[in-house]
Amino acid sequence: MAENVVRVAVTQAEPAWFDLAAGVAKTCDLIVEAAKNNAQLITFPECWIPGYPCWIWARLIDVELNIAYAKNSLRLDSPELNKIRDCARDNGIAVSLSFSEKENHSLYIAQVMIGTDGEIKFHRRKMKPTHIERTIFGDASGEALSSVADLSFARVGSLACAEHIQPLLKYHTMSQSEDIHVSAWPTPYLHDGGESLWFMSEEGCQSASQIYAIESQSFVLHCTQILGQSGIDKMRVSSMPPMTAPGGGSSVIFAPDGRRLTEPVESTTEKIIYGDLPLDLITATKFFFDPVGHYSRPDLMSLHVCTKVKKMVREEEREPVHTVSDVQNDS
Repeated sequence: MAENVVRVAVTQAEPAWFDLAAGVAKTCDLIVEAAKNNAQLITFPECWIPGYPCWIWARLIDVELNIAYAKNSLRLDSPELNKIRDCARDNGIAVSLSFSEKENHSLYIAQVMIGTDGEIKFHRRKMKPTHIERTIFGDASGEALSSVADLSFARVGSLACAEHIQPLLKYHTMSQSEDIHVSAWPTPYLHDGGESLWFMSEEGCQSASQIYAIESQSFVLHCTQILGQSGIDKMRVSSMPPMTAPGGGSSVIFAPDGRRLTEPVESTTEKIIYGDLPLDLITATKFFFDPVGHYSRPDLMSLHVCTKVKKMVREEEREPVHTVSDVQNDS
């Protein structure tokens, strides 16, 4: 029996900073390139469009950049996203896209899974923006839990950045039987050996994705973006370590047993990293561990979730209004 192998493409590239049209064009260029190399799925890092807002870690308020960022964020029902969907369909490739989503005057860290037919298979938002991210991004509701899609070649899911240290959210995602997991990150740098928090570093972020692979017995596509000099200058972060020099790229693919499947790429090099994933390896690892199956104890522990999207304004049905004629007829 022939082995089931899926070819994937993990991007390591610099965004078109705060330029929506250029960001869409670059996204489509990468999609076309991956499809020409026979990839069935291509992944993009957190807030790929219009680029991750690195300046928020340097200063709390920057009105000018906030406005530019909002203006170049992507709407779900927009011609720009439709262009990316059309590109996916025309090239017969699935796309995992992370972006800053604009809804009215609010922004959310969002992810969509676009199928090879160009249809959106799921749309989700980051459950809780991390730390300073809350200065510009809002929380998700039940759409945070829409995280896995059944594609033609595999079941594929995604989470964003530090969601990979949220045990309950991870377990819910794993419970949807992923084969391939997209782990979208911004621009983590190598740890400087000083007092900065290690879990924010390139090594710390990769470790979170690697542990997810072991816990879920899925292939994990760890996807990061590059912060180049143009981004440093545009966001004015040259005095904020570690963003004083270009870097941040550290994309990698992990196997279901946790091993690294791809070689490191220099942190400032733009490249699509390809991997051929033998899905039978998932079955091999599941015989040892399946924490959402035979290696669980639902009689002792279980997870309760609410997938309903809760709105700020909820209307209740009114009681029927009685007219004067109704009152007269009743009498």
